[in-house]
Amino acid sequence: MSDYMEPEAAVRRYADTVYRLAYARTGSREDAEDVFQEVFLRYIRKKPTFQDEEHRKAWLIRVTVNCAKSLRGSFWNRRTEGLNENLVFDSVKDYDLYYELMRLKPQEREVIHLFYYEDMTSKQIAQALGVTEAAVRTRLTRARKALKAFMKEEDYV
Repeated sequence: MSDYMEPEAAVRRYADTVYRLAYARTGSREDAEDVFQEVFLRYIRKKPTFQDEEHRKAWLIRVTVNCAKSLRGSFWNRRTEGLNENLVFDSVKDYDLYYELMRLKPQEREVIHLFYYEDMTSKQIAQALGVTEAAVRTRLTRARKALKAFMKEEDYV
């Protein structure tokens, strides 16, 4: 068993992973920040120990997904409307791609993020999300198909 990692070290190591996944899942900076805080608050409260770093990362991913689901289903969130975000992009194509990604279902955005940005395998993603590998592959296929159609349509190369 791996020793408990101090919260400051865990935040430094996994902040990007947790925040980006929360953002991919919620589609909002404010909601992603709320999820981020809740995930690390749970880490502090529970003081978990893990078999290895992969186990710690999987736990953080699972908690992030659960917190994002809880936030999206909360009474408050159902009664609010998102703010128009003023994001800065390097190019119009990047802007268009971002909005195409936001059109994907949250489950598709999260598998795209975990697969391409966290370099996780389908098996690791399935374990972290609590779904089958087939579900992960289906979500990846659907998301890729939608993004490919967009890129072809927009001549995005």
